[in-house]
Amino acid sequence: AVGLSLCDSAPLLWRMEDLRSARARGLVGALLGSLPRTPRQNLRLGRPLLLLPEEERLLSEEHAAAALPAHPQVSHRAVELKVRQREEEQQRSYQEQRLLALEDRKSALLRATTPPSTGESRDSWRHSRNPAEVDVGGAGSGAEAGWEQALQERLAAAQHDFRFPASALAVQLSTARAGLSHCAESRAFLRAHWPVREHACRSSTRYQVFRDLRRRGFFLTSAGKFGGDFLVYPGDPLRFHAHFIAVCLPADECVCLLDVLAVARLGSNVKKTVLLCSPGPDADLLYTSLQWSGMV
Repeated sequence: AVGLSLCDSAPLLWRMEDLRSARARGLVGALLGSLPRTPRQNLRLGRPLLLLPEEERLLSEEHAAAALPAHPQVSHRAVELKVRQREEEQQRSYQEQRLLALEDRKSALLRATTPPSTGESRDSWRHSRNPAEVDVGGAGSGAEAGWEQALQERLAAAQHDFRFPASALAVQLSTARAGLSHCAESRAFLRAHWPVREHACRSSTRYQVFRDLRRRGFFLTSAGKFGGDFLVYPGDPLRFHAHFIAVCLPADECVCLLDVLAVARLGSNVKKTVLLCSPGPDADLLYTSLQWSGMV
């Protein structure tokens, strides 16, 4: 079963085996966490995996979701050992990053104070600098020696005065373990209480559409940025572009014509077909496709 945890009302998957099991069932979700020792960015994210409410509900109805197993009891001495190891690791990381930052500072100083090798570029560099700072050129080898000595003094001063505060350390979020800590309160906050939640309407339109399209073999993700409910893919989203924007509406709901025109126009601009999805009689679903063909 897929191990599920909750953070407030967000269903999360933490373990790799749970992510593989969810993907094998055609559930995509969205990665939220940073990869270890990598800055957070939109194109390189890691665990946990945030599920759509419909994805969590489908797992629950298929009896494929279960609470994460309880964390084994850890002795106080083992916790102290891990804390000490973590502090040592942070100290090593601090020293490494301090050295890298110092090297960057020295490199920037060298680039700013070293004249170009060619004569024309060298003259341009001299005119761009403060005359009091530059003593390179017609004085011969004595001027060159004086410049080298001044540069070494500036590098030594930069190293002596260099400060690297601990707050400048790169943020590293390790998301490889559910719970993130051995703190009982933190783990209790993420523990799912079964049943996970009571759905107000078991026959909601969105869920009916999600379940029906998933059973037809399509993959679905959120389509908030496209003004719809779901993006519908013919296969794995890692290999295919979405073909449809699904908009879920009750069959008896009135829709403003301008809204229909807007979503049809948007679908045409992003090269996707808009699907109006509504429950029909006898628990069937009705799909109406919209395509922009131009103004009359």
